[in-house]
Order: sequence, then C-alpha cells, then structure tokens
Amino acid sequence: MDEEIKTANPLGYKKISKLLRSLAIPAIIANLVNALYNVVDQIFIGQGIGYLGNAATNIAFPITTICLAIGLTLGIGGASNFNLELGRGNPEKSKHTAGTAASALIIIGIILCIAIRIFLEPIMISFGATDKILQYSMEYTGITSYGIPFLLFSIGVNPLVRADGNARYSMIAIITGAVLNTILDPLFMFVFHWGIAGAAWATVISQVVSASLLLIYFPRFKSVKFSLNDFIPQIHYLKRIISLGFASFIYQFSNMIVLITTNNLLKLYGAKSVYGSDIPIAVFGIVMKINVIFIAIVLGLVQGAQPIFGFNYGAKNYHRVRETMRLLLKVTFCIASILFVIFQVFPRQIISLFGEGDELYFSFATRYMRIFLLFISLNSIQVSIATFFPSIGKAIKGATVSLAKQILFLFPLLLILPRFFGLEGVIYATPVTDLLAFTVAITFLIHEFKHMPKEC
Repeated sequence: MDEEIKTANPLGYKKISKLLRSLAIPAIIANLVNALYNVVDQIFIGQGIGYLGNAATNIAFPITTICLAIGLTLGIGGASNFNLELGRGNPEKSKHTAGTAASALIIIGIILCIAIRIFLEPIMISFGATDKILQYSMEYTGITSYGIPFLLFSIGVNPLVRADGNARYSMIAIITGAVLNTILDPLFMFVFHWGIAGAAWATVISQVVSASLLLIYFPRFKSVKFSLNDFIPQIHYLKRIISLGFASFIYQFSNMIVLITTNNLLKLYGAKSVYGSDIPIAVFGIVMKINVIFIAIVLGLVQGAQPIFGFNYGAKNYHRVRETMRLLLKVTFCIASILFVIFQVFPRQIISLFGEGDELYFSFATRYMRIFLLFISLNSIQVSIATFFPSIGKAIKGATVSLAKQILFLFPLLLILPRFFGLEGVIYATPVTDLLAFTVAITFLIHEFKHMPKEC
C-alpha cells in the first residue's frame, strides 16, 4: 500500500466533523435542488392543471425512480470503488472505474429512452393510470423520456465528482439545472401556454444543462488524469461497480415496484371508498415528492460521508470509520426529527403548495401525509446504514438491509393489509415497514462494528 497517498489525502487525517460538513453540505444542496426537478413540476402542474396533473406526474414517477436506481448504482458504486482504490494506492484502477461508470450511464440511458418511447401507453397503464389520468401521463412522459440519458449521467457522475473531492462543483452543476427548470416551468406553462408539455420540456432542457456541466469536469479531476481509453467500458470494472452500488439499486428498484403496486392498490381500493381513485393517487404522488425532499437531505449526508468511509476503510483507519458513522447517525436523526415536527404540524399548508382541491381532498391528504411520514426519524437511520455498507465494500450487507425494507416488509404488507382494512391498509403499510426495517438495519450495524478491528 502506498503510505504517501494514505497520509497526503485529507480524508485520512482531517477532523471528521469538518470533512463531513465540507462534503455533505454541497451534496445536500445538490440533492435538494435535484429533487426540485420533480417537486417544482408538481407544484406548477398542480397550480395550472389541478390534482389530475399531479396524479399524472405520480404515474410517471416510477421512471424517474428506475433512473435513480441505475444512476446511483453506477455512481455510488463507482465512487465507492474510486475512493477504495485511491485509499489502497491504486490510481490507475480508480481511473478505469470512473471511466467505465460514465460510459455505461450514457449507453444505458439511450437504451432506456428508446424502450420507453416504444412501449409508452402500456407502461402508463401498468403504472396505474386511470382513464382521466392516462393522456396527461403519456404527454408528460413522452417528452421527459428524451432527457433520460442526461438524467442518468447527472445522477451517476455527481458522486464521482464528489469522490474527487469537488463537492462544490457537483453542487453547482445540479443547482444550475434546477434553477433553470424553475424559471422555464412557469414560462412554458403560463406564458407560452404549453400546459403539462411545458413542464416536461423545462425538465429536459435543465437535465441537458446539468449533464453538460458534469461532462466538462472530467479533464479537471484532481486525483487522477484521464485518457480516452479510460472511458472504454470494461466488464470486470463494471461488475465491481455494480456490486458496490447494488444496495442503491435494490432500494430504488424495489421502490419503483412499490410505487407501481401502491398506485394500482390506490386505484383499486380508492374506487371502493368515498374518495374515489384519482384523489388517493394524486395525494400519494404529492407525499412521495415531499418524502423525496427528506431523502435528499439524508442521502446528501450519507454521500458526504461516503468518501470518508471508503478511503479510511481502504487505508485500515477503522477508528475514523466508526467516528464518521456515529456522527452521521446523530446528525441525520436530529434533522429528521425536526422535519417530522414540521410535517406533522403543517400538513395542509404543505399540501396546498401543490394546488387546490375540495375538503374531501384535503381531509385525505393531511391524514395520509401524517401517517406516511410517522417514522421518518427511524427511516433516516435505516437509509444511512444501508448506504454505509457498500461504501466500505460490503455490498451484500447493504443490499440485504435495503431488500429487507422494500421487499421483505413493505411489499408483502401492501398486498396483505388492504385485504383486511381496504384503503387504510395501504396507508399504514409504510410506517409499519419503517419500524421493522430500522430494527434490521441497526442489528446489522452493531454486528459490523463488533467485528471491525479496533485499531489501525
């Protein structure tokens, strides 16, 4: 191992709290701003079209989720391996890892774009679109599909730029796109009168800008210098990237399955309730967007910690790994607790940002939001632990923690509880899952720390 690299890199000796602050704050801002792509669309669509427009973007949201699944798999997996190899003193392997991840993102994005355009209508129907929602969802998704290669590239390259130690640039790239999206949304929808298509085109243009800014960063990498050969995808590097990013894939992909299942269950059991199908689907979409904001903060903290975890575990500085994890859990829990109070006290005011509705709509929306976000403090810890394991090269453990939540607990509960409690069963499945998943995650973490060497 190259001892000079270990001691020269600030990740190996700088104070943990300062490192986490410097790396996490830009990541949080970038993630929050990135989350605004969907949230801003939802707000303007709700104000301009109504809750059917919100329902349409909810039907389309699983496509964004699969992009997150693929993008974070290659991005976090690539960044984790990038830092691990730097910590081990292998800069050549770090280069090939980052280059393979970037190329794979573009190739997969193009394939996904083509597939969605070919099968657009059956996809929207399978995602839970009702007759009233279908045309809106097809129009929105048909346009945003053009931006998928750029969205994937932005999601995946962002962690690579942070892994190089330039969290500020990654933040600027995402903020630029999101600010542009916020400007173009009302311009296209209310000045040009393009309706939901205007929101879709604003999103695509903004994604192109963010991806372009991240692309031009590659010649500026500080820790390695790339050549064109580094961007030729290599299978053995891709396998390693996927293995380390698999926890993120499991979480996001299973989240997509849950989204689709929930939409269809709300369609089925909502039709049997006083609310009908469209109100529950629209409300679920809004609450999910609110939850995305919370997850963006937690993931920003975890992504800020990821280079510290990876480098120090690779360099066998295990005490710094423990110290970073303890600090991360304290901060995420405190922030999640503050958000919990806000979400429980002001649900109607928050829901109102996404457009107006009758009293029946707001009655369901405020109740659903309070129940759905009941255990977000515990959820913040579960997400942190699930992302910690791939950062130290333990992909299977990370995937298991993520899989337990989405597949072992939530998916079965969604299928079982509504059979006995109808629409109520769909509503309560999420908080019960959060409680169970937290128990599994904290058990895995305690076991890992117990067996991790005490000294370097």
